[in-house]
Amino acid sequence: MEAAHAPLALTHPASEVVHALKYGGRRGGAHFMAEMMIRGARGAWLPPSGAVLVPIPTTPRRERRRGYNQARELARELGSLLMLPCLDLLERVGSQESQIALHPDERRANVSGVFHLGSGAALPPVATPLVLVDDVLTTGATAGAAAEALRAGGLGPVKLWAFARTLPEPHARGA
Repeated sequence: MEAAHAPLALTHPASEVVHALKYGGRRGGAHFMAEMMIRGARGAWLPPSGAVLVPIPTTPRRERRRGYNQARELARELGSLLMLPCLDLLERVGSQESQIALHPDERRANVSGVFHLGSGAALPPVATPLVLVDDVLTTGATAGAAAEALRAGGLGPVKLWAFARTLPEPHARGA
C-alpha cells in the first residue's frame, strides 16, 4: 500500500458515528462520514480522477449479522459524491476473530491471506489507481493484507482512505 489517509482521529464524536454505522444499524451515517472525509481531505489528498474505490470486505458472518458491510456503504457514498466507481474487487475468506483486542503482530497474523480477488469481479485496467475504503485505520494490518491481494492480482497502485484513525494509547487516554 502506497499511502493511508484518515482525516479524523477516532475520538468523540467520530467514534460515536463509527459505532452507530458499524454496530447500531445506522446506514445513513455513511453519507455523513463520506462528507467529512471529503472535507477533511480537500487540502491534503483526494482520489485522482479515474480512481476506483474498493471497500474492504468484512467477514461473511459479520455482514450477515449487520445486514451490510460498513466499508461498502462508505465507499458507495464516497463514489456518489466524487463520481467515482465503487467495485467489490475483494472477497474475505474464513471467519477471523475481531481485531479490536489484538496486538499489532496478532492483527497482521489474523488477516494474513484472508483477502482474494473476487471470482466474479470485473477488474479495472492494470495501473488504475485503487483506493481501499474502510471506516477505521488502526495498525494498517487489514488494509495491508487487502492491498497485497490486489497487487497479487496485478492491480494497483493502492492507497487507503479511512474515516478515522486510532491514536496511540497515551494520546487516546488524554496523557
